[in-house]
Amino acid sequence: MVVDTTIAGITVGDAHPVRIMGAINLSRESFYKGSVTEQGNVVPVAEQMVAEGADFIDVGARSTWPLADKITKEEERKRLIPALEQLTGNVDVPISVDTQCADLARDALEMGARIINDVSGLTADPGMAEVVHEYGCPVVVMASDRVPGDVIGMDAVMQSLDRIIKKAEDTGIAPEQIIIDPAIGKWVPEKVPIYDFETIDQLERLKVFGKPVLAAISRKSLIGEVLDKPPADRLMGSIAATAIAVYKGAHIIRTHDVAGTVDAIRVAEAIKGRNITAGKPDHSIEALDNHSAKAMDNYSIEVLDITSAKDAPGYFNRIGATGTGGRVMKDKTVCRVLKINNVTTTEALIIKQEALSRGCDAALPRDAVSHETDCVDLILMGTELQLKRLAAKLECQARDLPVIAGLVRTALQRFNDTIYRYG
Repeated sequence: MVVDTTIAGITVGDAHPVRIMGAINLSRESFYKGSVTEQGNVVPVAEQMVAEGADFIDVGARSTWPLADKITKEEERKRLIPALEQLTGNVDVPISVDTQCADLARDALEMGARIINDVSGLTADPGMAEVVHEYGCPVVVMASDRVPGDVIGMDAVMQSLDRIIKKAEDTGIAPEQIIIDPAIGKWVPEKVPIYDFETIDQLERLKVFGKPVLAAISRKSLIGEVLDKPPADRLMGSIAATAIAVYKGAHIIRTHDVAGTVDAIRVAEAIKGRNITAGKPDHSIEALDNHSAKAMDNYSIEVLDITSAKDAPGYFNRIGATGTGGRVMKDKTVCRVLKINNVTTTEALIIKQEALSRGCDAALPRDAVSHETDCVDLILMGTELQLKRLAAKLECQARDLPVIAGLVRTALQRFNDTIYRYG
């Protein structure tokens, strides 16, 4: 789904530059002490971030690090309100406020803040959704169930965000004002880094929601796990992960380190290229005649990058297809190409024949057809549904075809095996 919206006056989406959200941290309890800004330095730090390329400034006064000392709402207010008083009118970019408290969000919006960043996904304070609706402001919602970021694995991220988006829209929050955050980081003790690796690697799955994606990776524990370095020494690792997140589809990057992050983002954008679409207002397509030229204004095509069949029903639902139809068709949306090594020529020919009868195909070397060699490699290609049906058929065959069928099933299953892929 193409993303193209305006957030607090800033265009955000697939056809726009990736936007930078500079993070101003007022919480001395944070895991990264180097990010903490003293009250007297709030404006200079914000001005420096804007000069380096920040499109938004996000101000937070409560650490969400699980090991941080807890503070009261009154303490959060004592830190946040003076900072907002300094920033209002002195920084020429929209201000976002990182809070889970509805009354603090209301006060911040009254003071001129433009965006609310709620890491609880509108779950911590029942009044938050109403405040966002009342003020008509953009809101960042992070994948969460009971506590911020407690979703484990990309499937859980998808389910949580689906629920949060529906709740937000049911409350009256405009769909185009919702920004989604996949909750990268060790928000709960049981969330080990492989789940963050999976999330970043599969970030394109979030396209199904048609919302701007915010990724907050800066100096987090997954970087420390790989490099075995403290937060102060994780800048290069953060930049590497950020570049991958941009390549995978992030629209907004929240960071403590604006200058270096901007450079990484621009290079990642250039390598990524644009999403493939056709139709209005694409003037590079030449119409055959006047009728075709007029008709082209009515149509457009976008290429959907579906990498997990689990996400397909979401796309089907958004065009009004039935739930039953979505479940039936989902395994037809993802194609796989498998190379099978060292099978006998007879087995290869049987696989080819059975593949063709199920709508998929297999590429064999010329020598297999003429039986001039005993063993060959082959390349098998088809949708997940076709390959599963082929494996079921091969399980009933002679020779070692049942063994090959089991390997095909295993390979297909491992696309969704987080521990196998990232452990």
